[in-house]
Amino acid sequence: MSLDQVEQRKLNLKEIQEMGFDPYPYAYDVTHHAQDILDGFDGLVANETVVSVAGRMMARRSHGKSTFVHVQDKSGRIQVYFKLDILGEKNYELVKRLDLGDLIGVTGTLFETRTGEKTIQAKSITFLAKSLRPLPEKWHGLKDVEIRYRQRYLDLIVNEDTRKVFRARAAIVSAIRRFLDGRDFLEVDTPILQPIYGGAFATPFTTHHEALDMTLYLRISNELYLKRLIVGGMERVYEIARDFRNEGIDRSHNPEFSMLEFYQAYADYNEMMEVTEELVSEAIKAATGSYQTAFGGHSLDFTPPWDRVRYFDAIQKATGVDILGADDAALRALCDRLKIDLEGKVGRGQLVDAIFSETVEPNLIKPTFLTDFPREISPLAKKHRDDDRVVERFEVFVGGMELANAFSEQNDPAAQEAAFDDQAELRTAGDAEAQVKDHDYIRALETGMPPTGGVGIGIDRLVMLATGMENIREVILFPQLRHEDGLADTADAETDEEVMAEDA
Repeated sequence: MSLDQVEQRKLNLKEIQEMGFDPYPYAYDVTHHAQDILDGFDGLVANETVVSVAGRMMARRSHGKSTFVHVQDKSGRIQVYFKLDILGEKNYELVKRLDLGDLIGVTGTLFETRTGEKTIQAKSITFLAKSLRPLPEKWHGLKDVEIRYRQRYLDLIVNEDTRKVFRARAAIVSAIRRFLDGRDFLEVDTPILQPIYGGAFATPFTTHHEALDMTLYLRISNELYLKRLIVGGMERVYEIARDFRNEGIDRSHNPEFSMLEFYQAYADYNEMMEVTEELVSEAIKAATGSYQTAFGGHSLDFTPPWDRVRYFDAIQKATGVDILGADDAALRALCDRLKIDLEGKVGRGQLVDAIFSETVEPNLIKPTFLTDFPREISPLAKKHRDDDRVVERFEVFVGGMELANAFSEQNDPAAQEAAFDDQAELRTAGDAEAQVKDHDYIRALETGMPPTGGVGIGIDRLVMLATGMENIREVILFPQLRHEDGLADTADAETDEEVMAEDA
């Protein structure tokens, strides 16, 4: 973007002001949106309906005393026809000074052009806001994906596919709420700032509260607070929460992310599997219209029921090794053979999980429940009722990544305290992500928590699967990015108003 283009737009703005138009009015009365007009066009024409639309001018074609433009609002685009002898000289002079990207309001009646395009015949025009920076040229757009993420407003203006992704995200969240509300779950809020972080294996973000002179943490999970509510008699609760983990960024991880967690008293992990596959499949259908999606070059079918595979059986099938019966030395030898980096891996559970992540997880493409996990990496789950070497836990994997995690929740305070103590030993041995002992949570369990099933589902990853986006930053409106210093300015994005105008 050249400085000349910005300066010219500023001059146009000055001339518009000098003509007596308010360039930044307070409001505009919108009666219709573009897609509503296109869908109900015949009836609106028959009733001689006067419509008022507002949006951004995205294309223009001028013919002396007449001009066609395309106006884009939240629903889509519609053509508008301006004619000198209808608008009058002053208003038509305003049209001549409009730049692509300017926001305008238009009131008029409807007609079809000779080519059959549904069009608004403008009777009046209201200037609503000036676009001082040219939009990216439509053929090349925002070539730097990091600028797309950083300046999402531009991405949303010029890319319909991006708008579709976030409409799908909204549909998924709405469907989740309908599903859980319809099953008598209560939506709640729990603290984001926590004195003790817990509920997951992760490094927290740390802050300090000046008035209380205490260290606080951005939550890595809301699990322990939601289970406190189960103790308090709220038998079915859920929260769509923002969680924060001080970790690296890759295609499926962002330091700030959205998680659904829901808990149901008197249920175990078997019942929660049924609830989970029904909830997820309905959310997918709400976003796509069916249970089928495409992701990572694969066709996925979320129609229940999904496959269920025991965690250790999956590893044995992939490696030929009976992991459950192997000692630590055998596990390390297998890790060496698989060339798994063991730096920072402490304890048997981490070794087993590293082998799983290397040999099994990437190949779990269709929706699959992995069940019965190692005790060492599941400190909040009850031991399996038929095999105390494992716990009653499942994870859902789709498209080679984890989507959900769930337990038959540990409600024995003595067993939970022992599990926290085991975590403390791992932390002493060097596991920085081992879970921290929460004494108040133990106290809550000592008050009595009923048998409970709990599930956590990654909202961002669910949206990825529904929309086919293979990078989590594509489904988060404002993902975390490195500092902006050194990045190319949006001014470097190519612009070409004449080429864009050809779309009119």
